[in-house]
Amino acid sequence: MGAFASGKYAIAICDRCGFEYPYTELRFEVSDQKRTGFRVCQECLDEDQPQLQLGRYPINDPQALRYPRPDTSLDASRRLSAWDPIGGWDSAYGESSLNNMVMRGELGNITVTTS
Repeated sequence: MGAFASGKYAIAICDRCGFEYPYTELRFEVSDQKRTGFRVCQECLDEDQPQLQLGRYPINDPQALRYPRPDTSLDASRRLSAWDPIGGWDSAYGESSLNNMVMRGELGNITVTTS
């Protein structure tokens, strides 16, 4: 098999936009780590997306410990969460809990006409 010409004076057409460019400026388009066969200019070149390679590499991201040793000495460590958005805190208006949370509202005059 013979050698190919360098193409330093050749003109080529971008497979995506159709404009003429020097042959040496065109790049191979790559998708999912494989060449698609298109030769495109720098403006049309899209980098290979890592999102297309999901499942190619094994991912192990365990969230729980096998033999956990929680701190059992403090009462605070036995609570599920320290943040309680519903009630059970002390504020400038006094202690709050689910029992004393009251919601009030007012409505103006309503006129109902039936015919």
